[in-house]
Amino acid sequence: MTDSSRRPLAVFDLDNTLADTAHRQRFLERRPRDWDAFFAAAPQDPPLAEGVALAVDSARECEIRYLTGRPERCRRDTLEWLAAHGLPEGRLYMRRDDDRRPARFTKLAILRRLARTHEVRMLVDDDELVCADAERAGFTVVRARWAAPSPELKDAQERQGRT
Repeated sequence: MTDSSRRPLAVFDLDNTLADTAHRQRFLERRPRDWDAFFAAAPQDPPLAEGVALAVDSARECEIRYLTGRPERCRRDTLEWLAAHGLPEGRLYMRRDDDRRPARFTKLAILRRLARTHEVRMLVDDDELVCADAERAGFTVVRARWAAPSPELKDAQERQGRT
């Protein structure tokens, strides 16, 4: 049951929605994948103008929430990145460090939990599987198609439960 006196939520993914991960994809292309280097390079991600503009615009009517598959150990870097790039304040939901479930499962569980107390106006995400499952569950989805797709990141999101 949602509280109609609360502002609705706009929920934003980070990687390839707000942050351009292209410069760190090389760490996923090698075998074995270098996850420590991949996440250590995240503070250098350039912002994606389309995603940032949508978040700033959405903050006029909505509370902002950030929902990422990044592990909890990246929290400080992620919060500093959001602030450094002028993104609206909002609670950050991250994957537990030991959670390797696909992003579509972890994110949908959090969306459902948020929907118990808030209207979720929209989810903005680049992961097609996350988007499809969220739509099937009744959420409004904006597909973030403004970053170059990465097969390595898709594999990390779905099969490896890493981001």
